[in-house]
Amino acid sequence: MNKVSNLAIKVFADGADLNTIRDLYSNPLIQGFTTNPTLMRKAGVQDYAKFAAEFLALVPDRPISFEVFSDDFASMEAQAMEIASWGQNVFVKIPITNTRGESSEALVKRLSDAGVQVNVTAILTEEQVKGIVPCLINGPASYVSIFAGRIADTGRDPVPVMRAAMNLIRPWPQIELIWASPRELLNLFHAENIGCHVITMTADLLKKMELVGKDLDRYSLDTVKMFYDDAARSGFQLERRIATTSKSA
Repeated sequence: MNKVSNLAIKVFADGADLNTIRDLYSNPLIQGFTTNPTLMRKAGVQDYAKFAAEFLALVPDRPISFEVFSDDFASMEAQAMEIASWGQNVFVKIPITNTRGESSEALVKRLSDAGVQVNVTAILTEEQVKGIVPCLINGPASYVSIFAGRIADTGRDPVPVMRAAMNLIRPWPQIELIWASPRELLNLFHAENIGCHVITMTADLLKKMELVGKDLDRYSLDTVKMFYDDAARSGFQLERRIATTSKSA
């Protein structure tokens, strides 16, 4: 198995905790960052602009994706222009539809044509990719973010969708494909094998990188020791009950 440092795919950290972001910025394997309103809410963010300014102060030289939060396209556009003004390394996340299922293609095209670096998010189907790619081909660097983990949550294999998306994107080098919301570290290698440009990973998943290539016999022994130690710490005892049962018999 390849070492993580030998992989061609770029790893972006996904989160909104500024202390964690500070730590991850010191890791050369992390080449960018993404966040979203749900992660920000979980992190207790209340002032979007203040949070973004602090984020950008910590990460001045790697891509960061911030998401709009309006549900009508006019307001989304205004928010997108404001967010884009925050820095040259900023990408604006635009959901593939609003909450009424109305496509954001026209908005994405206007923003991309205006020079805004867009990250089109919450994509789950090949048809959505087919619709959005033409909106990005005349613009600057952009991302197409497919939530492969959510596809997998439905019992479907995300790899065929991701591979088809790579084929659609390949003619335009300024457009990069993101494998978003991975569910396990193995997805890193799935994404690498199809030539995906970027994978986003939470801090919890990033911690598992130290396991890549670990000897399985060693890992088995570590697992047995973990179970033993946890049982010891819990103070479990069965000996007295077993002895009493034996006397009764």
